[in-house]
Amino acid sequence: MAGGIGIGLCLTFVALLVVGTYSAAAGLVGSGAGGRAVGLTKGAVPAKYQALVEKWGNLCPAISPPLLAAQLYSESGWNPSAVSPADARGIAQFIPGTWAGHGIDGDGDGDRDIWDPNDAIPSAASYDCQLAQDVKSVPGDATSNMLAAYNAGAYAVIKYGGVPPYKETQGYVKAITTLAKSFARPVGRVAPSQQAAGAIYFAQKQLGTPYLWGGNGTPDQGGRFDCSGLTKAAYETVGIELPRVANDQYNAGPHPSRDELLPGDLVFFSDDLTNSREIRHVGLYVGGGYMINAPYTGAVIRFDKIDTPDYFGATRVTKDGAESLPQRSGTGRPS
Repeated sequence: MAGGIGIGLCLTFVALLVVGTYSAAAGLVGSGAGGRAVGLTKGAVPAKYQALVEKWGNLCPAISPPLLAAQLYSESGWNPSAVSPADARGIAQFIPGTWAGHGIDGDGDGDRDIWDPNDAIPSAASYDCQLAQDVKSVPGDATSNMLAAYNAGAYAVIKYGGVPPYKETQGYVKAITTLAKSFARPVGRVAPSQQAAGAIYFAQKQLGTPYLWGGNGTPDQGGRFDCSGLTKAAYETVGIELPRVANDQYNAGPHPSRDELLPGDLVFFSDDLTNSREIRHVGLYVGGGYMINAPYTGAVIRFDKIDTPDYFGATRVTKDGAESLPQRSGTGRPS
């Protein structure tokens, strides 16, 4: 057993942590937890795009770097070669007709290239700000009105005097504003999870189960898991649907710092500490510097220390955060 902790002691340890998690949640909710988030959290935006997002995310008051990052991630998953079935292209997923009217030469090299993030990211910010200008006379939150105009058109926002009563548009506004929190660097404590104890309870029952790459715990797989299959299944038991792969699970909520971790937080590991898209492993934090995780082929689900050179960061999963994630398949690999 990793770290030399006996299984009996570990189970007692986790049982106490489950109680402690509920106590922490009860003591912190409503006590000023959370706080307004500013700036970008470490590694959430791939390093090669971070300067662009930070610069152009401050183009006008209706947007911010985390909001712009949320839109780009939602549109393409940071893939500059992405093409949608509707022929939306590039990292910002512009349709050619929209690009013709709103694409700008962001890097000043004399062309407007829909495939070049140095043009597409500035163009996305510029387009947002143009929409915000178009609906500036509409009452309500300027950012929500801008996002609604992005989804439904400025005319609909003006007609309804705010976010129109379209389910798709209301869902888009909520998803992007929620997702932006996963790209933002929190100020103050991140609110504790109300569902963490249930996720831990499930994970501890899997201790000793052999690892299976791609494992989802189904009967035909002998109830075996890989790392992200385990965390996904753990949170499913408390009504939260996480994506299948670790790098997408990272965006399912805000990011507590190492010294603010609570049991139930997801903890992530990567060989590239500048890019969340390169995350290759995830575990469920249980406190005391330990996680429950499904490590690798030939090992069993077990406790391991989290303080290793490849520790990337953590996510405090929220239901709204998980629901805000774009529905994609194949955005990473099981691990």
